[in-house]
Amino acid sequence: MKKQVIWSLFLLQMILFSTSLFGSRSHAQVYTSSGTLYSYGNSGYAVRNIQSRLAYIGYFHGQSTGYFGWKTYWAVRDFQTAFGLQTDGIVGPMTMNALSKATANWNPPTQSTQSTTLSTSSVLSSPTDFGGFSSSDISLMSHVVYGEARNQPFEGEVAIAAVILNRYHSSKFPHSIPAIIYQPGAFTSISNGQAWRGTNSSTNAAVMDAIHGWDPTHGALYYWNPATATSGWIWSQPVMLQIGNHVFAK
Repeated sequence: MKKQVIWSLFLLQMILFSTSLFGSRSHAQVYTSSGTLYSYGNSGYAVRNIQSRLAYIGYFHGQSTGYFGWKTYWAVRDFQTAFGLQTDGIVGPMTMNALSKATANWNPPTQSTQSTTLSTSSVLSSPTDFGGFSSSDISLMSHVVYGEARNQPFEGEVAIAAVILNRYHSSKFPHSIPAIIYQPGAFTSISNGQAWRGTNSSTNAAVMDAIHGWDPTHGALYYWNPATATSGWIWSQPVMLQIGNHVFAK
């Protein structure tokens, strides 16, 4: 009986402590603890507030549209990196809490200023959202990444996209994403049709990571799977590094 009384008093103290701790939280802090996640493709007034907060501290540039597109995705990732958070481009409770603290003097935009309902197609129609690449370029690269590396670690997916972009910037290859990808024999997944089996959020993100500057290959122009490659020429290239099942060379 004595143990039950002591345990009950302990629970009461914990309840009172929790009330004193959380009862003084600001509205923004309560909001960030709701567990809501915001990521690419979401839209609404909350997304617009996120964009406005990011703009307030210099991470988001442009109009706060209320649509969570690639520009917002990269602004979130840059913010997360700078603040030591998990860099995933998703605004969850931890990211939102850090963003709220970093923008304590921020004032929210009025909800009536602009419609926050935008279709994905209307936002994706501008090539400037993709570092100068069109949505069809992005889709084509994502298909190749899917066909070449969908069973590889994410870094391996980014590496394939990076090779495509390295070729794009090299004088040895055409200055066009379709021309690079459709060069005869350039990509096995184009030759055997594996590229057309689909894409997914991982391959899309890998392409955007590469466009945003991540190159795990350090400038490689070629890659191959040592277990399956039979070309004598490709084996003559000095291997720089290996990521997943692929080795990479300049």
